[in-house]
Amino acid sequence: MSRSVGPLTLAHVASLPDPCRTCLRWELDEASAAAVRRRGDPALEKEAWLSRTLLEWGSCGRVAHEGGELAGFVTYAPPHLVPRSTGYPTSPVSADAVLLMTGGVLPGHRGGGLGRVLVQSAAKDLTRRGVRAVEAFARVAGTPGEDAVPGRGDPTAVPAARMEGSCHVPAEFLLQVGFEVVRDHPRWPRLRLELRTALQWREDVERALDRILADLRVPALG
Repeated sequence: MSRSVGPLTLAHVASLPDPCRTCLRWELDEASAAAVRRRGDPALEKEAWLSRTLLEWGSCGRVAHEGGELAGFVTYAPPHLVPRSTGYPTSPVSADAVLLMTGGVLPGHRGGGLGRVLVQSAAKDLTRRGVRAVEAFARVAGTPGEDAVPGRGDPTAVPAARMEGSCHVPAEFLLQVGFEVVRDHPRWPRLRLELRTALQWREDVERALDRILADLRVPALG
């Protein structure tokens, strides 16, 4: 099955899975999100946030397609564009880091390493733009979910199929792909990925594979 990974654009919003396409857990503060819900246009506001972010800062996510259909996504932005990033017990995000907001691999596409591919693609994009690190408020497995999030009151922020988690990427997954804990917490630890280290690890693996393949000899045809 063919796979492609590219930047998140306005054209992709409509294809995000429910409730992701209308969730404003990260994009707006609680009062603004409540006002949007009363107006009944959360999807429009999500597109507006993405449009503003693209104009002000540039690409803020990656999407993966397999066999022509959406298979996974990841979103990220500077903390000043993410109002609720200041409401966690492990806030604030470091001054040199971008916040990994959320991400997910859709059912039917899990188990093939796509989550890792999305994180690596995001790391490559951000490194090219001079960003040093990515941080995330991760969710610890076995702890209460979205109803325990600081500033709770947003019913659009309900659990969804995002890297087997919810609006927050599970800590277990992030640790597996190279993040490290910079401020621990029983429920919402803040994790960090040094981008140069992440890409150097990938380049070392690729060089090792190249050396192995170079040593292979294809038997001559009779």
